[in-house]
Amino acid sequence: MRDPGPDATPPQDAALAISGLMKSYGRTRALEDVTLQCRAGTVHALLGENGTGKSTLVKVLAGVLAQDGGTVSVAGRPMTPGAPAQALDAGVVAVFQEVLVAPNLTGLQNLFLGYDRLFSRRGGPADRREMAEAIMQRIARVPVDLDQAVGEMPLISRQLIVIARAFLRDPAVLILDEATAALDMSSRDALFETIREFVDDGKLAVFITHRMDEVEAICDDITILRAGRNVATMPRASFDAQAALGIMSPEIASRTGDGGGT
Repeated sequence: MRDPGPDATPPQDAALAISGLMKSYGRTRALEDVTLQCRAGTVHALLGENGTGKSTLVKVLAGVLAQDGGTVSVAGRPMTPGAPAQALDAGVVAVFQEVLVAPNLTGLQNLFLGYDRLFSRRGGPADRREMAEAIMQRIARVPVDLDQAVGEMPLISRQLIVIARAFLRDPAVLILDEATAALDMSSRDALFETIREFVDDGKLAVFITHRMDEVEAICDDITILRAGRNVATMPRASFDAQAALGIMSPEIASRTGDGGGT
C-alpha cells in the first residue's frame, strides 16, 4: 500500500509520526515530502539504496539535523527540529551507521557516556556495572571486556557497546542504522531476540538494513525510500524481496515495469 498524504491523521497506535518532512543540502534535496507512521509494538524496516535519504532521516529523528519543513511527533507529542536533547527526552535513541565511541575510555565508561543526568539517580558504580553486564549478556555472544579501552577492541565489540548503550537509555523509539553490519550471525540473532523483547513491551524499533533476510526475520512493517521519497509501505506479509529491489532501484523498476507502489 502507499503511504498516506501529509495531511493524514496518524493512527492512535503511532509511536512515531512523520508528516511532509523536507531536508536539503544546498541544491540537493535529501528528503522530499516524507510522510510515515510507525506503529508501537513493531519493528519497522527502512529500505533504500545508498543516497536515498535514510541516514538524513535518522539524523532528523535523532535531533542532529533540523528539517526544512514538515513535522515529527513521538507518541503524539511534537518534537523540536534540530534538538538532540529533546529527542532524547522524547525517548528517541539512534545507533548511527558510524560506530561512535570514545576510544580512550573503557567499555563500561562508554556505555554510560553522556547519560550522567539519566543515571545519576540510579545508584553508584556497582549498580552501573550490574546493569551493563546484564545488557551485554542479552545482546553479546562474544566476550566483551568492559574494563578494556574501546579503542583496543575489535569492531564487533565496539558495535555491541554502542548497541548496548542505546538499550540502556530505555528508549520508546530505537533507531538502528545498519547496526548488524559488524556482527557475526550469533550476535545478530541475540540482538534480534532483544529487539523482539523490546517491541513486545509496546515500543518501536526502526531498523535500517540492506539485507533482505533480516527484513524477513525481524520486521513487521517495511517502508522503501527512493530519491528522498517514501514510495511504498507494506506489512511483512506482503513483502517480496525481489519486488522490493525493483521498487528501490529506478533502473530495475523501469526494466521490470514496476511503477514503485504496492
